[in-house]
Amino acid sequence: MNALEIKDLTKEYKGFKLDNLSLTLPTGCIMGLIGENGAGKSTTINSILGLKKYDHGTIKVLGQDMNAELKQDIGVVLDEVGIPQALNIKNVRSVMKNIYSNWDDKAFGDYVKKFSLPDNKKFSDFSKGMKMKLAIAIALSHNAKLLILDEPTSGLDPLVRDEIIDILNDFTRDEGHSILISSHIVSDLEKLCDYIAFLHKGKLMLCEEKDVLLERYRFINATEEQLSELDPDAIKGKKTGKFSTEAIVDQKLIPASFRTAPITIEDLFVFMAKEEN
Repeated sequence: MNALEIKDLTKEYKGFKLDNLSLTLPTGCIMGLIGENGAGKSTTINSILGLKKYDHGTIKVLGQDMNAELKQDIGVVLDEVGIPQALNIKNVRSVMKNIYSNWDDKAFGDYVKKFSLPDNKKFSDFSKGMKMKLAIAIALSHNAKLLILDEPTSGLDPLVRDEIIDILNDFTRDEGHSILISSHIVSDLEKLCDYIAFLHKGKLMLCEEKDVLLERYRFINATEEQLSELDPDAIKGKKTGKFSTEAIVDQKLIPASFRTAPITIEDLFVFMAKEEN
């Protein structure tokens, strides 16, 4: 069973369309959903969670259509943490015990200590980093099988982001646990993810294992004349300079005579996005 299966997901607004998105997240893996602001990441996540009605397509979560019972098995962290401003940790604890049938109070207490979250301070007085840590502590404290995270590291300093990445890696050491995480901080996803799905202007540009992408796509430096002789499908993006052009290419589709250099996932994202604009 896959953790998540999306087929032909379509949602249209005025001026935007999420266009026939299909992807699969295998159980035990972490998939990073990357794209610029407005690419469709949050629309995808809200559709999965049943927070938005979509126009067309199917979504299976842990082999099922979304339902109230299934939500017990999903840990959710959204960019805006929806906790009432007047609550403190003790209040949050009491509320979550009544929401989640599998609430693990000891695990929650351990995360609160690990994150150095204050017991008596109101949520309204938390920093953004503290708010996000609390949301993650809640998501990890009811024996969820799937975490769905929308920009959980946005606006956080690098130390906090690294701490959260380590915790998420620990979560998927259990082969029954999976994560879908969206972010425009591509370097975080490169550290964390097994799979990368790249959304751009509502369309899925690619979805593949991270290591396969890093192996398959490479930098080359060439003249425009040399590039014009290549299979157009080989060129995934380029940046033209005064004397030569730097391009990201599918090395399976170019002659072996070209000297190539490694890329990062962020390089691939930036070059492909520019090419499609």
